[in-house]
Amino acid sequence: MLELSTDRLDLRTMVESDWPLFLRLHSEPQTMQYVFGEIAEEQVRQGFEHRLPAWGPQSEHWLCLVVTDRASGHELGVTGFRILSPGHAEVGCLLLPEHQGKGFGTESRKAIIDYAAAIGLNSLESTVTDGNIASCKVLEKCGFVFARRVPQAYQIGDRWFDDLIYHYQIR
Repeated sequence: MLELSTDRLDLRTMVESDWPLFLRLHSEPQTMQYVFGEIAEEQVRQGFEHRLPAWGPQSEHWLCLVVTDRASGHELGVTGFRILSPGHAEVGCLLLPEHQGKGFGTESRKAIIDYAAAIGLNSLESTVTDGNIASCKVLEKCGFVFARRVPQAYQIGDRWFDDLIYHYQIR
């Protein structure tokens, strides 16, 4: 099991008993407003199951880590990445609404960047739905740079949104 830590956080590989957290994250309107439209529980379960197998740099699925507040023991959300091409990965993070805006997204993202560098990745990217200002700020605090806008790339409900692509160069 992979375990990472920061000053305030512990991050560990997601396991089967984390299903309630994963379901809640994907059911919270505030968390999902810029991520997906409403998703059936069966689809959420499929996404969860897809992330459970052991992860390695050759895996096609996401490395998914549960983020926990070391002081309180509360589970805050999940973070991780998936390899897109040799040396390059896409990173992502979902936090429960009550834990947003407290610096946990930035701190957990920095741990992911450090781990990506340690396993030899060269660059990272993150896709943010246009309008998700908080996520853009987290990425910029972590050193990501806006790279491009993809017009009308993603539909949530009956609205189309642009994708904002951010890049981070490790080496």
